[in-house]
Amino acid sequence: MPAQAGIQEYSTWLLDCRAHPVLAMTVLRRNLLDASLRWHDKLKNHRIQTNSMKQKLIHFFATGFGAGLIPFAPGTMGTLVAIPFYLLIHKLPLTFYAILLILSFTIGIWLCKEASKSLVTHDHPSIVWDEMVGFWLTMFAIPFSGLNILLGFLVFRLFDIQKPWPISWVDKNIKNGLGIMLDDVLAAIYANLILQLFIFFTR
Repeated sequence: MPAQAGIQEYSTWLLDCRAHPVLAMTVLRRNLLDASLRWHDKLKNHRIQTNSMKQKLIHFFATGFGAGLIPFAPGTMGTLVAIPFYLLIHKLPLTFYAILLILSFTIGIWLCKEASKSLVTHDHPSIVWDEMVGFWLTMFAIPFSGLNILLGFLVFRLFDIQKPWPISWVDKNIKNGLGIMLDDVLAAIYANLILQLFIFFTR
């Protein structure tokens, strides 16, 4: 019954959109603003004081330079922020690219752990450093092209959101910074394999 009620409410909203588009968009904007304010209040309630420069830098990097503070789909926003950095590093030899990935992953374990402690929440939605590293790993040894970047972004987000096994197991059972980073690394490995197969069969 709740599902049917939700469908009926959605259908009514669609009819209202057709009959009164300006009013419907006004209501939609108001609802989005309310959701944004609620999310911001929730984040503010979880955050401890970050007066020290060290804590501010940790939050700055862990939130993807602030992208994770965007109230709608912060993981997706963090992945988008990773793309410009990928454009800067994609020409690196694979060895140096791999070293950069290992360093980013290792630093990320510490960053995510410290940010989680500050936010008093394991894997808080605003922490998106793991999504950034995940996207860079997704694109490892993938030929550079706009299409591959788009596919890498979509496939990585799909695996990161759906979390097929063993990603779901890692997400539930491994905590602290390692758990936050590891589930995105596994999602990236899945995504990279899909891209490699796509490139192989479309040559």
